[in-house]
Amino acid sequence: MNMHRPYETRSALPIETRNEGDADPIAAAVAAVEELRTAVETSRTAADERMTRELRGITERLDAIDVRTQRPGSPTQTQTDEAVALQRRAFTGFLRHGREGLPPEEARSLIVGDDTKGGYLAPAEFTTEVLKDIVEYSPVRMAARVGATANGSVILPKRTGRPTAHWVDETEDRPETGSTYGQVEIPVHEMACYVDVSLRLLEDSAVNVEAEVASDLAEEFGRLEGEAFIEGNGFKKPVGLMVDTNVPYTPTGNASTLGSTPTDLLIDVFYSVQPFYRNRGAWMVNGTTLAAIRKLKDGEGNYIWRAGLSEGQPATILGRPVIEAVDMADVGSAAEPILFGDFNTGYRIYDRVNMSILRDPYSVATKGLVRFHARRRVGGAVVRPAALRKIRCATS
Repeated sequence: MNMHRPYETRSALPIETRNEGDADPIAAAVAAVEELRTAVETSRTAADERMTRELRGITERLDAIDVRTQRPGSPTQTQTDEAVALQRRAFTGFLRHGREGLPPEEARSLIVGDDTKGGYLAPAEFTTEVLKDIVEYSPVRMAARVGATANGSVILPKRTGRPTAHWVDETEDRPETGSTYGQVEIPVHEMACYVDVSLRLLEDSAVNVEAEVASDLAEEFGRLEGEAFIEGNGFKKPVGLMVDTNVPYTPTGNASTLGSTPTDLLIDVFYSVQPFYRNRGAWMVNGTTLAAIRKLKDGEGNYIWRAGLSEGQPATILGRPVIEAVDMADVGSAAEPILFGDFNTGYRIYDRVNMSILRDPYSVATKGLVRFHARRRVGGAVVRPAALRKIRCATS
């Protein structure tokens, strides 16, 4: 007999009908999402920490490698030192015996000059040694700003007109205030000379032939450029400080002397230069003029010359240092014996630093000599005349 009631069915309870012990599916889903989010954040934090540790380890290893490569005796430093030593050894061997007398590895280390006149470029240390020696003969190089170039000339922008502001009324037309610009071109000129060295000197291993050749070249190049930086006329040479017509001058009041009150003259010249340049300025004179200036006194009988306060400090005139240049003119008729100003701002020098050396064993072979031809390229010009001031022996 069927015990079920007619209205009963075998279907499940309706969805909205739950027992008290059933779990809430929405809450379970939220909990699952929260658990997943927490796991993701934990994993990401762990990954970030691992990456930070790895980066720190890489940085420490790179720092250690950098320290080792810079440390004397390190493999990289040793390789660099060996390459430099090989180049210097090859260049010295080239001076002594020519390229044909070098071992193959040394011959390959010589650097061919970047010109069509032959020869090899001197090592950096050799050229630096020459440039250091040049300072002894070219004092302008000490005071001026020196740069390097690989071009035939250097073009510098120059402001030729300053902005001009004006006071205006409320509705008045505003004037133009734009600056005007031009340019200064500094050609790079060539110097050349040669040095004859005896075969005996080249064969004597006890003599540093490299230093001997460097000294001779430095002396000659220094003498030539030192003269040009002061008196050069711009024809195949730099334009000198005393030749540039844009550099202003102060007359002495006498056609052939420093005038009746030379101390006052120096004070006038000193304060005729703008303060920015004056405070960075220096005096340039030769030895004869310097001797005359050292005897000058102020109104209280004190010498205006002041010796350096300590060893190595330059002597001063009116508180500014003195540069002695043998190529400056003596006091005399229409001469310009004194120059004052900021040379670092007012004058530029540009070197074609690499110096080419050509060994010629044939031209003077009958005299037991080997001839070394050298060439350098250098340019110089006044770029800011307002930073300088000359004194001219003239009535006006």
